[in-house]
Amino acid sequence: MSELDPVIHAAARLRITAALATLDAGESITFPRLQELLDMTAGNLSTHLRKLEEAGYVAVDKTHRGRTPVTYLALTKQGRRAFEDYVETLRSVLGESA
Repeated sequence: MSELDPVIHAAARLRITAALATLDAGESITFPRLQELLDMTAGNLSTHLRKLEEAGYVAVDKTHRGRTPVTYLALTKQGRRAFEDYVETLRSVLGESA
């Protein structure tokens, strides 16, 4: 049996990847919008996003809208695959057929 991915398995990171997985491939969400959706503090969200980014699961794109800095977040192809694998492994652990 496969092991659950420890990077995704932390509750906050699972919530982040699950939220980002609802976006279409190539689509992104702003940091404040994700923060609002997940009801997380900016510091907590940043810490978990850093772990996901280091694993290659999340792409962080910092840009400007006019003079205002904006951070866009999206699952990478690798991150989407890791999340799908995680869900599949979880289903097998729970004894459900996929």
